[in-house]
Order: sequence, then C-alpha cells, then structure tokens
Amino acid sequence: MGVWQVDADTLADSRFVVSSLAETTASLKKLAAPVAAHPGERRWLDTCLPAYRARLAADPVTALLVDAMFGARWNADFITPTPHGAQEDDLADGLAWIRATPPATVRAHLALSASGPLPEALAGADDLAERAASLLAWVWWETVRPEWPRRRRVMEADVLARTRELTRGGWAAAFGGMRPTMGWEGGGLLRINAHDYPPRDISGARLLFVPVTPKQGWVSWETAPPRGGPDRYAVVYPCAGALADADSAPPPAGLAVLIGAARAHVLTLLDHPLTTTQLVALTGQGLGSVGRHLKVLLDARLVGRRRAGRSVLYYRTPAGETLLAAQDDAARP
Repeated sequence: MGVWQVDADTLADSRFVVSSLAETTASLKKLAAPVAAHPGERRWLDTCLPAYRARLAADPVTALLVDAMFGARWNADFITPTPHGAQEDDLADGLAWIRATPPATVRAHLALSASGPLPEALAGADDLAERAASLLAWVWWETVRPEWPRRRRVMEADVLARTRELTRGGWAAAFGGMRPTMGWEGGGLLRINAHDYPPRDISGARLLFVPVTPKQGWVSWETAPPRGGPDRYAVVYPCAGALADADSAPPPAGLAVLIGAARAHVLTLLDHPLTTTQLVALTGQGLGSVGRHLKVLLDARLVGRRRAGRSVLYYRTPAGETLLAAQDDAARP
C-alpha cells in the first residue's frame, strides 16, 4: 500500500473533493485521540470532549469498538468508505454503506486494525456496524455540523492553494505538503505512506484527494463499485496548518478598533501570501468586501501584492508586521 502506480489519464481525471463523511470520521479520530494541533482545535476539544466521553461511558461496547477501529497503524476499512465525489453532503450515503457491512466483514477488519485480540464484547457482536454508524451520526450532529460552514471554507481554501501549486509546480508541488510520508516520486509513482509494500497499479481508477480540517489522514479504495464505473481511490489529508487554524482566534481588540474588525481579520490572516479568493473562503466575507479591505490596506502600505503565475498574492509588509507586533506587545502584562 506504500506506493501507487498512476498513469497520466488517472492524474488528469483526479479531483479534489470536500466530504462531510471524511470530515466527520476525522473528527471522531481526533476525539478518540484528543491531542490539539492548534488553539482552535483545543477549544473545539474542550467544548466537545465532555459530551463525547459521556456518550462512550454510557455505551461501553461502542467505547471498545472505537479503540479497535482506530488501531496504532490502521483504520478498520469499513469505517472509511471512499467518497464518491459527487457532492460534499455524502454523510447519509456513507453511513448507509457502513451499516450494510456484514458482521463477519466488520470483525475481519477489526482484527487487522486492533492492536491485539478483540474483546469478547466485540468478537461476539453482530451490531458493530450499526454502532459505528450511529456514533458517526452523533459526531456529525453534535460536533461538526454546528461549525460546518467555517470548516467548509477552510477546506475550499486549501483546495484552491493545492490547485495553484499544481499549476505552478506540477504534481510534485501539489503532493509535497499533503502528508509527511506522501510525495511524487516520478515515473508515475505516488508514495502515499511509509509502508514498504509493492506498488499498487491504480491506472484507470478514479483518484480523489479529500481535505479535512483535523490533523488526520488515511487512504481508502473501493474496487468494483456497486454504482458501477471505475475503481475509486482516495487520499484523505489534513488541510495546511496555516489554513486550518486561520480563524482560531479573533484579531487583536486594539487593531479591530483602529482599522475595523473585518479589515483586521484580513490583515491577521496574511501570515503567508493568499489570494483574494482564499481570503473570501477563510473570512466568509464577500468578494467585494475583501477587495475593499485589501485596497485600504494596500493604500496604507500595510499589505503588498505580487503576481505568481495567474494568481495575485497578498502579503503583509514590514509596516503591517510592525503594527501586529505592537498589538502583541500591548497585550503582554
């Protein structure tokens, strides 16, 4: 599973896909191993962990199931169906697919993902697929859906950044920052993880790249899809850190008073160069509003811009950096 052999047609037909199912699964994995990657994720965990832990405490079998599904090296395959790529609202289809997994298949997948023999409560249970799907539905409604618009904007911004890198630097640039062990090796070889297995030829398959906001990632595939069409493979990867935590904290209060909260938000996001479209996705502001804020910041010499291929990137100037640093100094006791 470490390397996929990909032909030119498969790469040309590959797609970036936003998936509510993958986002929910990644959020469940984060709740199961709650190590925050940035302050925004820490706040989310602090808010959601008490209810999640209470739910598992009331359902010990499902608690054991979570431990077995997300092993030290593998996810149980039945819990990570491959998105179809037709629409981002794929949760219902994914949950139906999970629920339809035969009990023997669930136990076989768990035997591979668990770090040891299955507990008796799991080894003899036939309702594990239903339990897993019900838990995912709970995670969606209670922890993901309330902030889905923000998460979707972050994922869309990441897709824009990846496609720009693809245009500018080819597949090596697009794949370079997706996952630590992933990279384009040339000759049609895409390394997806560090496992030392013979290459898997996926020529002619449908290849999807699926961003998620938690720092989680995995690969999945479905051969002979029940809906027909080619085999489907997916790489689920975490959004770039600068995007994932972009709106994790409000802009400094003094700066918001000085230049306006919305304009201050734009300025604070420019820790690295971004396009207008990315700023629209990250802030939730309209294109016209972002454009007006950028013009004011440009006129004030707080922001600069440069062209990169077909894109125009905006960045903070030294004056903008000094202004933000002054806010940090003022906030120190």
